[in-house]
Amino acid sequence: MAKPGDKVSITTKDETIKGTLMPEDGNYAVLKLDSGYNIGILKKRIKDVKVLDAYKPRKEEESEHTHTPGLPLITILHTGGTIASKVDYETGGVIARFSPDELLAQFPELKNIVNIESRLIRNMFSEDMRFAHYNILAKEIDKEIKKGTKGIIITHGTDTLHYTAAALSFMVKPLPIPVILVGAQRSSDRGSSDAAMNVVCATVFMTQTKFAGVGVCMHNSMSDDKCVILPGTNCRKMHSTRRDAFKAVNHQPLALVDFASKSIKLMHDNHPKISDCKPAITLMDEKLKIGMCYSHPNMLSDEIKQYEDYDGVVVCGTGLGHLPVNEIDDDTKEHTKILKALTALIKKGVPVVVTSQTIFGTVNLDVYSTGRKMQEAGVLGNNTYITPEAAFIKLAWLLSNHRDHVATHWNQNICGELGTGDPNGVPW
Repeated sequence: MAKPGDKVSITTKDETIKGTLMPEDGNYAVLKLDSGYNIGILKKRIKDVKVLDAYKPRKEEESEHTHTPGLPLITILHTGGTIASKVDYETGGVIARFSPDELLAQFPELKNIVNIESRLIRNMFSEDMRFAHYNILAKEIDKEIKKGTKGIIITHGTDTLHYTAAALSFMVKPLPIPVILVGAQRSSDRGSSDAAMNVVCATVFMTQTKFAGVGVCMHNSMSDDKCVILPGTNCRKMHSTRRDAFKAVNHQPLALVDFASKSIKLMHDNHPKISDCKPAITLMDEKLKIGMCYSHPNMLSDEIKQYEDYDGVVVCGTGLGHLPVNEIDDDTKEHTKILKALTALIKKGVPVVVTSQTIFGTVNLDVYSTGRKMQEAGVLGNNTYITPEAAFIKLAWLLSNHRDHVATHWNQNICGELGTGDPNGVPW
């Protein structure tokens, strides 16, 4: 039987095509032609497959990794994503590169900056992250701190990177060292990949500043000139494909790192500093059920009622944080039902916190009667600046560790998550 990487000829009723067999794609067999292009052939059209040359994987040369005297030691923990991988064009598969030597070969600039220890924690898509994986990462960070590492880079898929950054900000504090999450929007086999620059800039920032805490390092623009360092609880992925997809929300970034000169422009110095403190590790309850509900036109009360057996709910309200709760005519009777469902949910003991779909700006439930009705129902979150994702994480963390005091702690700024409401402000 033919396997990916084999040189094969595929015969259909119309033609015979030769090429390298790639991994299957649904109902299609995929061949890489000698021209470099791929072609998909519908499986049901295939009459015969012959192996012309079986694939023989190349042996990877192993070498003993040595450290350079005088350089600081950092740890790179891998969770997956494209950042530490490259495509094998013989098989079409993605080869993971996780050992220190492999990483130094892929990111040679690091050789003159740091010594590296590196290991794989998980190899997964970021959309598959669960609270259990946050717990694993928090424990691994604690281990590395006890070993004496000077900083930690976590490679991570970009789609939920900001959730993980927020989670670690709550779970491991105070941090005595920097922990920087790094992703890549473009696959590392592409000329436009941002993987190397993001890793190198994160390393430069860690070794040249006194920052301690959780941050995110990604491209600052579409150009390959600078990376931006963002606070872990106040950033968000704002574009599906652009390399500068991540933005700070409601306050300044931490710094800009120039890739060419390896120089750093600090946007402010009001952040936790490197110290000898010992962090307290607080884990997530992996069985929690936290819902996220978007307010929208023609909303139904059943959308609120579905969370009756949940531990908590984050509502992404419109504008200042509103839900449709006003009955003004025969066509809005459902809105009274929404308010009743909301009230009943909160009386049952399910905390409901509100954020804004606008992302930037404050939740203010004092301006209109809509917001005042929501406050009377017991909704939390008035006068806060927090992203929906950070709110989701904060609610999960509070329910895991302070279940009886969610209302008391919600408006308290625990690790910079509430921001300032000012794009030029700072979180701490």
